[in-house]
Amino acid sequence: MSDRAQLARLIGQARRIVAFTGAGISTESGIPDFRSPGGVWSRMKPITFQEFVGDEDKRREAWSRAFAGKAGWTGREPNAGHYALARLAAQGRLSGIITQNVDNLHQDSGAPADRVIELHGNASYATCLECGTRYELADLREPFLARGEIPTCRWCGGLVKTAVISFGQAMPAGPMRAAEEETLACDLFLVLGSSLTVFPAAGFPLLAKRSGAVLAILNREPTELDRMADLAVRDEIGPVLSEIVP
Repeated sequence: MSDRAQLARLIGQARRIVAFTGAGISTESGIPDFRSPGGVWSRMKPITFQEFVGDEDKRREAWSRAFAGKAGWTGREPNAGHYALARLAAQGRLSGIITQNVDNLHQDSGAPADRVIELHGNASYATCLECGTRYELADLREPFLARGEIPTCRWCGGLVKTAVISFGQAMPAGPMRAAEEETLACDLFLVLGSSLTVFPAAGFPLLAKRSGAVLAILNREPTELDRMADLAVRDEIGPVLSEIVP
C-alpha cells in the first residue's frame, strides 16, 4: 500500500482528528517560512518582545515592518491543503487545528475560527498588551504612515502590538491549554508541514502519541519525530490532501 493510501486509510478510520500545522502548509501559498535559508529571519533580525516594550525606536521599526509587509505573512490566499482541512471540519471529523502559523489562512479557507488554535498568534490584526482590545491594522495604518503615531490603546493607553507572539513573549495560556485538551481527546494527530523542532509547540505530537492517538506526519522533509510516527509521508501537502480528502 502506498504512503498516500495509508494516510487516506488513517483519515478515513479516525473519529476525532486534530491537525497540527507549521510553515510548510503555507509555503504552498507563497508565504515564507521563518528559519530556513531565505526565510524571514535570514532576511531581517527579529525584534524581541522586550525590545518592542522598552524601546520606542524598536516599536516604530516593528510597525514600519508590519505596514510594509516585510515578513510576507499576510495578503496571500489559502491553498488546497487549507481547503482540505476546512472540508474535514465541515464533515465533523476534524475537531481542531493547532497551528504555528500567523497568516490567518485556516480561517480564510472556511475552517471555523473557534476550531483554530493559534500558538504563535496572528499577524492580521493587533491587540493592546494591557487590556487585550483588538485593533484592525487598517485603522492603525493611516495615523502611523501620515503622522508617525505609534499605536496605543484608546481605552487604557497601553502599547498596541501586532498579535504575533514575539521572541521573548510568553506563550498564550489559553491556546496552549486548548491545544493540550484537543491533543488528549483525539484519535488521529495529523502533523502537516512542521519540522517539529520548536518547543513547546512540538511537544503536542509527543503528547498525542503517548496518550494513544495515531501519529501521522506529512512533510516535505524528514522531521525529528518520524521515527515515532505511525506513518511519515514526505510529499507536498496540498496535492496529497486534495487527493485523499473528499
